[in-house]
Amino acid sequence: MTQARTAGGKTILLVEDDPAIALIVRETLAGECAHFASVTGIAERNAWLAENRPDLIITDVVLPDGDGIDSLPGAGVDPLTPVIVLSARNTLDTAVRATGIGSYDYLPKPFDLDELTASVRAALQRRVLPSERVEPATDDSHGLVGRAPAMQAVYRTIARLATNDLAVLILGESGTGKEVVARAIHATGLRRKGPFVAINMAAIPRELIEAELFGHEKGAFTGATSRSAGRFEQAAGGTLFLDEIGDMPIEAQTRLLRVLQTSEYSTVGGSQALRADVRVVAATHRDMRALVADGRFREDLFYRLNVIPVTLPPLRERRSDIAALVHHFVEAGRHAGLPDRQFAPAAMQLLERHDWPGNVRELGNVVQRLAVLSRDTVVTAHDVAAVLRDGGEEADAGTAESIARAVDDWAREQLADAGGEGDLHGRLLAIVEAALLRRTLRAARGNQLEAARRLGINRNTLRKRLGQLAIDPTHP
Repeated sequence: MTQARTAGGKTILLVEDDPAIALIVRETLAGECAHFASVTGIAERNAWLAENRPDLIITDVVLPDGDGIDSLPGAGVDPLTPVIVLSARNTLDTAVRATGIGSYDYLPKPFDLDELTASVRAALQRRVLPSERVEPATDDSHGLVGRAPAMQAVYRTIARLATNDLAVLILGESGTGKEVVARAIHATGLRRKGPFVAINMAAIPRELIEAELFGHEKGAFTGATSRSAGRFEQAAGGTLFLDEIGDMPIEAQTRLLRVLQTSEYSTVGGSQALRADVRVVAATHRDMRALVADGRFREDLFYRLNVIPVTLPPLRERRSDIAALVHHFVEAGRHAGLPDRQFAPAAMQLLERHDWPGNVRELGNVVQRLAVLSRDTVVTAHDVAAVLRDGGEEADAGTAESIARAVDDWAREQLADAGGEGDLHGRLLAIVEAALLRRTLRAARGNQLEAARRLGINRNTLRKRLGQLAIDPTHP
C-alpha cells in the first residue's frame, strides 16, 4: 500500500494491481488531491476503507482477489462517494455494471490521462446521488459486439442513460445497428420492465402515421371499424423507438412535437387527453441538420429529440471488431439451425479488408450465406471471395471500379462509331437509372415507399421516373 500527500483538500483511493498504471495515475493526479492512497486488491482496499474515508475511489475491475465492481457495494463505502471505474474489459456489460454501483465515470483502458484528470476534477466537485444507482440488467451484451474505441464511446453513453429518461437520437449509416442500440438503451434503463415498441416512419403511409402513433377511435375515418391503440399507448411504461425519424412527414412532426412538450396526446377522432408515459428513442441514417436547413424537418423537434445523441460508427471504421462479429453471427446461426463454421485466417483477413457498405447487417448476411453455401466446416478465402463477388443487394469492395470499367467500355464503343447516335449522357443515365430502380424495387419487395427511402428520393419522384422509364413496379 502506498500513500502520497499533495496539494489540495481531498482524498483519492486507487485500487489497481498494475504498478506501472498505479504510478502513472498517482503522478497524473498529484495536484488534484491532498491525500492519494494506492492498494493492489480487494482485501487491501477493505482494510484501508475500514480506517479511512475517501472522497473518490478509482478502481480496476479485474483484481488478483476478485471483481473490483461486484465487491464494492459490500465494502462499507459511503453511498455518496463517487467512483471511477478503469477496465481493459471494454464491453457494454462493464459500463453497465459500473453504472449499477453508482459510479461517476467509466474509462476503458488504455485511457487518456487528460480525460482521467477532467473526470477526477468533476467527480470531486460532485457527490453521486442514491437515485443514480440502478440494479444492473442480467444480460451482458444486449446484442452489441465489439471493443473498438468508437464502440466504447457508445457503451459509455448507454451506461450513462441508465439512470434517466432523456430522449435519445441514434445516428448512423444503414446497417450499423441502430435498433440494437435502442433495445440496449431500453434493456439497461429504468423502463426495462416495460414494453419496447418500434415503428418505422419510412414504412407507414403518411396519411396513417398519426393513427399509428396515437391510435384512433371507431369511425374516425373510413375503415376504422373499432378503436385501436397507437404506439404511444402500446409503449406505456416502456420505450417507444421511432426508426427513420428523418422520413416523418412535416405535418406529423408538429403533433409529435406537441406530445414531447406536454407529455399528452389524444387519439385520432378522440377528445380525451391521454398521458404519454414513454421514453422516446429515435434513429435515422439521414443528416438531420441538413433536413432542418432544407425545411424538411422541424428545428424545434430536432432539438427535442437530440437531447442525448448516439453516433454509431460504420463497420469500415471498426475493422478490429469484425472477427468478434463473425463469431457472434456464427453462434447466432448455429442456434437458429445453421451449420457451425470456422473461418480460415485468410478468409478472415478478406472479411476485414472489405469496406462493408451495408455495415454490420451486410456482414451478418454474408456470414449466414457462407454457413449455408460452404462445403467444409472451415470457410476458406475462396468461399468468401465468391460470396462477396455475388453478394446480393450490397456491393463488394470492387463494385465501384467494376461499374467505372463497364461505363468506360460502353462509352468507348459508342464513341468509336463516328456517325452514332448522340446524347451519350442521357442514354447512359437512363440505362443506369432503370437498372438501379428495378434492383431497389426487388430489394424492397415492391414497396415503393421503402424503395424511395433507400434511393433517397420521395415517392412521387419515384413514381414519375418509373412511368418515364416504362418500368412496371409490380414486376420490376
